[in-house]
Amino acid sequence: MRYIVLDTETTGLSPEQGHRVIEIGAVELNDRQPSGRTFHVYLNPDREVEAGALEVHGLSNEFLADKPRFEAIADDFLAFVAEAELIIHNAPFDVGFLDMELARMEKGKLKDYCAGIQDTLKQARDLHPG
Repeated sequence: MRYIVLDTETTGLSPEQGHRVIEIGAVELNDRQPSGRTFHVYLNPDREVEAGALEVHGLSNEFLADKPRFEAIADDFLAFVAEAELIIHNAPFDVGFLDMELARMEKGKLKDYCAGIQDTLKQARDLHPG
């Protein structure tokens, strides 16, 4: 089975308030072993990074200014995750942002491209309640 362990960084906490994805990092696993394939990109969000988000990830507006926009990398990203099971910690957060980016391009939702999405935060809470 092919898995992709994925994480994002964003300009803030809410795609509904116009916050954007500014970094995507992903590692491919085949039969639960690293394959050596990765996907990593910084993105220009065309908006300011909120101070609280900057404190978390350290990605400044100046650093992101010359980076590509999501639209420029979307097809490569979707090809990387295609038909894989995604493993994401706090998946609703990351998927919400990625779905918003895809919707801006009328490309559907992330679940349309991958075999499924596992939320490791939910799994951890189920295994260790409280």
